[in-house]
Amino acid sequence: MNEHPHIEIMDTTLRDGEQTSGVSFVPHEKLMIARLLLEDLKVDRIEVASARVSEGELDAVRMICDWAARRGLLSRVEVLGFVDGHTSVDWIYNAGCRVINLLAKGSEKHCAFQLKKTMQAHLEDIRVVVQYAHERDMDVNLYLEDWSNGIKDSPDYVFGLMDGLQEVGIRRFMLPDTLGILNPLQVIEYMRKMKKRYPNVHFDFHAHNDYDLAVSNVLAAVLSGVKGLHTTINGLGERAGNAPLASVQAILKDHFHAITNIDESRLNDVSRVVESYSGISIPANKPIVGDSVFTQVAGVHADGDSKNNLYYNDLMPERFGRVREYALGKTSGKANIRKNLESLGLELDEDSMRKVTERIIELGDRKELVTQEDLPYIVSDVLKHDGVHNKVKLLSYFVTLAQGLKPMATLSIEIDGQTYQESSSGDGQYDAFVRALRKIYKGILNRKFPMLLNYAVTIPPGGRTDAFVQTVITWSFEGREFRTRGLDADQTEAAIKATIKMLNLIEE
Repeated sequence: MNEHPHIEIMDTTLRDGEQTSGVSFVPHEKLMIARLLLEDLKVDRIEVASARVSEGELDAVRMICDWAARRGLLSRVEVLGFVDGHTSVDWIYNAGCRVINLLAKGSEKHCAFQLKKTMQAHLEDIRVVVQYAHERDMDVNLYLEDWSNGIKDSPDYVFGLMDGLQEVGIRRFMLPDTLGILNPLQVIEYMRKMKKRYPNVHFDFHAHNDYDLAVSNVLAAVLSGVKGLHTTINGLGERAGNAPLASVQAILKDHFHAITNIDESRLNDVSRVVESYSGISIPANKPIVGDSVFTQVAGVHADGDSKNNLYYNDLMPERFGRVREYALGKTSGKANIRKNLESLGLELDEDSMRKVTERIIELGDRKELVTQEDLPYIVSDVLKHDGVHNKVKLLSYFVTLAQGLKPMATLSIEIDGQTYQESSSGDGQYDAFVRALRKIYKGILNRKFPMLLNYAVTIPPGGRTDAFVQTVITWSFEGREFRTRGLDADQTEAAIKATIKMLNLIEE
């Protein structure tokens, strides 16, 4: 392999990727993805459809080719066609496309049992299509369907087909592992046989992921000297899918120092668009584009990142238009929290850090996911009312909710060093809690209790519904209005925290 091989990327998200179960792109979605692939990601070629599928497919190809022709990109748009005389060529030509990826049989078994033809008869049929495409001024690439089985079980058939097509003007021979059966050692063995026998031929390799080996096999093909690779966004494709472009690009660059035209900084954005259009969610741990792959969870890792980047590798998130994040939870530690605070421009002293860390660990123990967007609210919640000088402390409470019965609340509260207990029913759990408080303030202490004017529950901006709710309560007391806020994973508990803060304010 050359020291810095130049690898051509053909993306087939819009053809093979659309064969993912349940995925169907409408024409305007295909056009948008085509534009992103060619103009933003800068892939070398795109395969956008199969010939003769439907009127909708014809409309999509026409739309893409019209756009590509105006941009000077038409030669980089390809459509899969079949060995069917003039039919596929005419369909593709009339759609405005000028490159046909012709699907021939790459194994003797397929040729004999599916076509019921000899290799020589199939060869003649292929030549007829290629000649007609050239007469229409079209370029031809050739898929050897089921090549992986063909080169394993019937190599003489594969070589006979290749020998018979050397002089007919095919630009690229594309070798698919159609059923995803190969491992990397086999790819190297068989691809080197092809390269040794046909040293001047441009070979593409097309991997499928049935054994989760698509990326490994793609790289084995590069080691063996192929010039082009086929990928899809997010690894979409039939059955277990194809080789995902993001992973292929990262490994090509970092492990093989290969040169491609891909703009890595756009990989994540394009990935998200395809996720949205396809309806196929990206796993959180999918390399490069998964939600979690640039998130450090363990506090020791964040600490190491602060000490000469001990836990960094070449996969810097900024390469892919992303940023490194530090998860907040029970394993975070101060280092993770400090990293998040730094990115928000917040600085805390050690005592404040300890309090915030304890609060996040407490939430993490309850399996709550804490986001960076939640952090300012936690800091405010913890530090604004630290509890040391509070005259009112909620010692314990118990609320019940049973079908057919009014909610009940029982609470124990300390006011100025004295403990009080009370119970009450109410229209809801929080209402029952407040009624019990009123009994203490009005009935036992003979004191005024503020009037609740407004009660609002929100999710902190950018937060998640399974992490926090913020309850903001507006009160009226002795002629003035004020608000208190509570933050918790549970709405009732958030409201109770806001209420205890209110009681401490009026004590002051």
